[in-house]
Formats: sequence, C-alpha cells, structure tokens
Amino acid sequence: MENFIVSARKYRPQQFDTVVGQSHITDTLEHAIEENQLAQALLFCGPRGVGKTTCARILARKINEKDGSVSEDGFAYNIYELDAASNNSVDDIRELIDQVRFAPQVGKYKVYIIDEVHMLSSAAFNAFLKTLEEPPAHAIFILATTEKHKIIPTILSRCQIYDFKRITIEDIQGHLRNIAQKESIQYEDDALYLIAQKADGALRDALSIFDRLSTFSQKNITLAKAAEVLNILDYDQYLNIVDLAKENKIPEVLFAFNEIVKKGFDPHIFIAGLGNHFRDLMMAQNNRTIELIEVGEKTKMKFMEQSQKWSAQQLIDGIEICNHADINYKNSKNPRLTVEIALMQLSSLTANLGDTKKKSS
Repeated sequence: MENFIVSARKYRPQQFDTVVGQSHITDTLEHAIEENQLAQALLFCGPRGVGKTTCARILARKINEKDGSVSEDGFAYNIYELDAASNNSVDDIRELIDQVRFAPQVGKYKVYIIDEVHMLSSAAFNAFLKTLEEPPAHAIFILATTEKHKIIPTILSRCQIYDFKRITIEDIQGHLRNIAQKESIQYEDDALYLIAQKADGALRDALSIFDRLSTFSQKNITLAKAAEVLNILDYDQYLNIVDLAKENKIPEVLFAFNEIVKKGFDPHIFIAGLGNHFRDLMMAQNNRTIELIEVGEKTKMKFMEQSQKWSAQQLIDGIEICNHADINYKNSKNPRLTVEIALMQLSSLTANLGDTKKKSS
C-alpha cells in the first residue's frame, strides 16, 4: 500500500507563481531578488496556514539558485531552519549566532528561517538583537510569526515587514477545484465553497478538511456530505423552513426544527443561522448586494429564487424576529421555547397578507 501524502504537503507550492492569494507579497519578493534589493532581515506576519513558511522556503531557495549554491538534484546547501516554538532558549539562539559568524563554503549567502519567532524568550530576543542589527554580509534572516504584537519593537524596527492576508474563499475554492481535478475527485462546487468558508482564510485548514471529506465520501464530495462532516446545517434546511414559514405551516416548521435538534444541532446556532439566512435573502433581492452573500453560485441562485416570494419589509421583520430570539436565548429559562416562538412569528409574517387577499376577493 502506498503511503498517503496529505494535500498540504503534496501540493505545497514550489514557486512564487503557485502560491495562493499572496501576490502582493510574492511579486515584491520576486522584484527584490531580481534587482538585488533584498533586505537582510525579513519578517513574515499573518494568520496560520496562509503561506508564510512556504514563501520563506521558496525565497531561500531562489536566493540559493541565484547564488549557485543548489546541487544538481535540487538540494540547497545554505538554508537553515529553526522552529522557535521548541528551540526558544537563549542557548539555542547563541548556537545559531555562532553558526552565522562563518561564511558559506559554497555560494555567497546563508539563509536562516526562524519559524514562530514570537515564541523566543526575552533573553533569546536580546541575544539575537545585536546579530540582527549588524548581520554579517553573507547572512539573510527570514522570521515568521502569527503574533507580531509579541515581538519586541527593537526587533521589528530592524526587519522589513511583510503582512500576509487571509486567503479569500474564492481563491481557496479555486485551489481545491484544481486539486480535485488532478486527483480525479468528483465534487459539487458548493461543497468546495463550504470547505473554503469553514477554513476561515487558512489554506492549510481547507486542505485538511478536503482530505477528510475525500476519504469520507469516497472521492465524491457533495454539499450534503460536507455539511454532515463539518457539522454545519445544510443551506437546504434553512430554505425548507423558510418556505414552510411562507405558507404559514406552523406545525411543519416546528417539526422540522425538532428534527434539526434531534440531529444534535444547537438551537442557538440554528436561530442565529436562520437570521443570517433572512439577511442573505434580503441581499439576494438586489443585483448590487447579491455579491455580499457568501455561498456557492448554485446556492446563490436558490436564494434569489426564494427571495422573490417575500417583500423587503417581511424579510426585515424576519431578521428582527431572529435577532431578538438570538439576544434573549441565553437569558431565557426555556431557551427552546424562545426559538419556537420566533418560528411561529416567522410563520405568521405572511398570514395577514393572506387574510387581506381573501377579504378583497
């Protein structure tokens, strides 16, 4: 049996042009290398899983390639990595400083990548400060951190700072789509969108979820299976309840809610999600605001279709009812009843309209 390689490793970018969602960083670094304007100390900051260490390794390898210190099989001689999460003492940094003093035997530069640099102790930071302030001509330091605010200002002032951003849902979705096609994995586009949404801007998290879903679904990732594995209420559940509410079917709405609770979903999360659904329907009524809905294209079309059945005022009332229930949930002695009252109110929003029509006829 072949060893399974997780997607985050198998598809780790090897060149700047394959890094997802950080072109403002990669373009700048490419130009800096081409024009020999690369600083000797760089600090890569940003959330976890967005490509900081990956970019540090690509940059280090490119410096080595330009320098001629890469072997025929692609091994870079002059790249040194230190994980400050587990090597954060003053002795670890002093050992690094001792290495820095010696010029490389091959090529012109030694590149030091220090990951999770915010984990260094105060003594280690102070020991490192002098070297970072006056680095040897052959040394380049690339520091990476998820918590820039924990790094002392004297270190920050000596680094060229690059701020990595959260990767957009669309960029993550596109990357997952490419991997699915390469791995012959069937998928629903909305399922990939849901994975990207759940990852909250971290590509590594998205790839981990993608691998788990691929195994669970036997390489057929559907929206329903994605919602099940991620323990997220499927959009269709909300669409169904809102359709029932539109028809004033109070018993059916309460039964549907009961089925959701029986599956283990928190009623508080449900009512907050239902409020967000009414908000999305409001956005779907106008071409200018429809792009503010964070769902896949197929689901967006369903939202547009459902939104046409409601007036703008009814949707606003729906949002207010859900929001009121959300606020009162924790203070209620009977929280479930709070949600059920909200559902009955929602199911009565169009009832008066129906009575008016009957009277007029």
